Amino acid sequence: MLKPDMIQIKGPAGTLETIFLPAQGQVRGVAVVNHPNPLQGGTNTNKVIQTAAKALTQLGFHCYLPNLRGVGNSEGQHDYGRGETDDCIAVIDYARAQHPDAEKFALAGFSFGGYVATFAAQTREPDLLLLIGAAVHHYTDHPEPVAVPNPAKTLMIHGAEDEVVEFGKALSWAEPQDIPVVAVADSSHFFHGKLIVLRDVVLKFAPAVLG
Repeated sequence: MLKPDMIQIKGPAGTLETIFLPAQGQVRGVAVVNHPNPLQGGTNTNKVIQTAAKALTQLGFHCYLPNLRGVGNSEGQHDYGRGETDDCIAVIDYARAQHPDAEKFALAGFSFGGYVATFAAQTREPDLLLLIGAAVHHYTDHPEPVAVPNPAKTLMIHGAEDEVVEFGKALSWAEPQDIPVVAVADSSHFFHGKLIVLRDVVLKFAPAVLG
């Protein structure tokens, strides 16, 4: 049985309220999982990132799910991805320091959280970059995500009927980089009715990326 803890991590704009989910079985690594856009109500209790994190714990990852700046009881103010990238890096560094013997590092995010993860991956390159319904080719007034550092270590999962970030936008971003994309048929942006499918996709494909 998973026993989540709420911990406080020092970030560049103040403390970051973070859910910690311990790995199940043999420890393989640590993972940081970022929530969707808080301007639309996204927090670290979102069902999509909770589903992804629980799948990663089954794969042996200690998971950290921060409320990024200005969300929940985390300090600071929403910064449209810029400051949130710094927050994510702070959580990554904290998580890895807590588990020095955990070999692998996974970085994940849903929607806005995937957007943030693409930037954090530039300085903290993961063994698995898991992008779920990632907000690519989506924000017209913010910087576009840059190319991922290692497409072979990246996995995108996207709802085929995503009404927020169109599936075609995800493909047009992924294709030039040769990033594999798993489409979940008949799935909306929030994977309504498809969370078990999402879990199973992570459990099936993430180990192949990790090697």
